[in-house]
Amino acid sequence: MNRFLGDTPGRTLVKLIVVCLLVGFVLAFFGYTPDNIIGSLRYHFYDLWYNGFAALGKVGNYLLLGAIVVIPLFIIIRLMSFRR
Repeated sequence: MNRFLGDTPGRTLVKLIVVCLLVGFVLAFFGYTPDNIIGSLRYHFYDLWYNGFAALGKVGNYLLLGAIVVIPLFIIIRLMSFRR
């Protein structure tokens, strides 16, 4: 157990409590609360979920948009190399 924790369980617990208090004081100073952090994480994952699937739904649009540029360039390059 000591090898996993890096020290005795009691000392590790005390260190963790001290670090948690210091980080909590700093976050409270900047106006963060547990509700703010959890809410923003939840919003981030919801936004990622919905926008990610919306982007997947637009794959066809991206494909057509790219094809408008790539296919004519490909044909021009092939025709120019065919002349040689």
